[in-house]
Amino acid sequence: MTLVLFSLGVYTAATGSGLACQAQWPLCSDQLIPTLTINPDFIEWFHRVWAMVTGFLIVGVAGWTWLGGFDRRTKLAATLAVAILPLQITVGAITVTVGGLVPGGYTVSTHAAHLVVALCIFTLLALATIWGDGRGSPRLLRIATAIAVAGIVASAVFSRAVPFVTYSPGAQAGFYITGLAGHLGLVATVAYATEAVRGGYAGFDRSTARIVRALAAGSMVALVGTLLLGRDLVLYTGVWQRINLVALAVAVVLAVGAAWTVRGAGGTGQLTASVRGD
Repeated sequence: MTLVLFSLGVYTAATGSGLACQAQWPLCSDQLIPTLTINPDFIEWFHRVWAMVTGFLIVGVAGWTWLGGFDRRTKLAATLAVAILPLQITVGAITVTVGGLVPGGYTVSTHAAHLVVALCIFTLLALATIWGDGRGSPRLLRIATAIAVAGIVASAVFSRAVPFVTYSPGAQAGFYITGLAGHLGLVATVAYATEAVRGGYAGFDRSTARIVRALAAGSMVALVGTLLLGRDLVLYTGVWQRINLVALAVAVVLAVGAAWTVRGAGGTGQLTASVRGD
């Protein structure tokens, strides 16, 4: 739901629908529910409804972690996602109230903040999901690196830095869906590699896990850079396009390096407990 919300938000902004609804929030053109036809008002309203439902589900996930006997880090990740959710809602409201409650709200800075906070929530939910499972293995680590590579490479097809397709609203939504899928794979890679470093997987070398974690973390930083440059956060000149290309290439190379390092390393055993003396 959060991944789709990300894509819907990008599509809404790219089509200019974020400025629909006569710059009102939470109403839309003086209505609670606008005309249900495909138009800018409906796109903006549908994005808001999806966001509302997703928000309630995020709160529900956090409550579930506290009632379901999950470990402390899972509870913390889910609870932090809820804690910063009001900030995301506030920034989102500001972006659509230009000429309304907050003059100049539809600006580069508010869009950047909206994107960064959303990415934080998405990452926290990813960690809650990964940690909530309570298991790790070399197989899951390999799957995570494969998803990371596939997502980043797929995002390159839609990226504004690579002229494969016109960077239309649909392409922008596709770029964020695939890029965030790659981000999810990298988050999982770092999480599982950290488990391997701390507890060890049967037949999996801890020094290898450290290398994989470092490569995935570096790829994640570069990928976040491409996600930020995927929006109109800068005047997209030839210089910024080259910077975007470099960041994308670094993300791909490091993710492939992590996948290659993990390939064939370790067995299929689960996470093993460390020995703590007599």
